Amino acid sequence: MSPLLIPILGISCGLLAIFGGVFIKPWFAYKHRQMELEAKMIAEKAAQYASQTSSLEQRVRVLERIVTDRGIELADEIDRLRDDSAPLNKPRDDNAPLN
Repeated sequence: MSPLLIPILGISCGLLAIFGGVFIKPWFAYKHRQMELEAKMIAEKAAQYASQTSSLEQRVRVLERIVTDRGIELADEIDRLRDDSAPLNKPRDDNAPLN
């Protein structure tokens, strides 16, 4: 082994440590900040989607109420018409003349 190999490796390790501290650490900080910003944007979108979902659920509830209320009104109207037309549905006398 060369006697210069140990000092060269020592200097290389020192340079790598300096390089890591100067360049890699800020790069990791940049990536971390970038991920935080993305997470914030995603959280805002999730809040918007939740708001839209809530709005749509409210609309569906209103539509369901309209449909079901109309169904009850329709059933009442059918019953009323049935009651009004009851005299018209009398049993017919087969011997009666057909005018």
